[in-house]
Amino acid sequence: QVQLVESGGGLVQTGGSLRLSCAASGGTFSSYAMGWFRQAPGKEREFVAVINWSGGSTYYADSVKGRFTISRDNAKNTVYLQMNSLKPEDTAVYHCAADRVYRVGQYDYWGQGTQVTVSS
Repeated sequence: QVQLVESGGGLVQTGGSLRLSCAASGGTFSSYAMGWFRQAPGKEREFVAVINWSGGSTYYADSVKGRFTISRDNAKNTVYLQMNSLKPEDTAVYHCAADRVYRVGQYDYWGQGTQVTVSS
């Protein structure tokens, strides 16, 4: 069983930056692909980015490509999401997720989420 805890959310102005962290425990972190998803009020959960077990492969949603960067530190059991040039439409609860398969879809383990609010 993998436990995931996100941190780093907050309130930022349009054009600002935030770095989210997701600390994992209870499993072999380097065995898992890690993803970031987000859910805005009244909307369905949306894929943001994924990174494979080694960090050698990444994939982004078109809406964040060129602005967000996903990375991981397997020695620290942590995955990061660097978010630059933030827009009001990036406002959402951001969740990290873990799965043994590198993909956009279904994930086995989820964190509780961290709120990101971008003011205009």
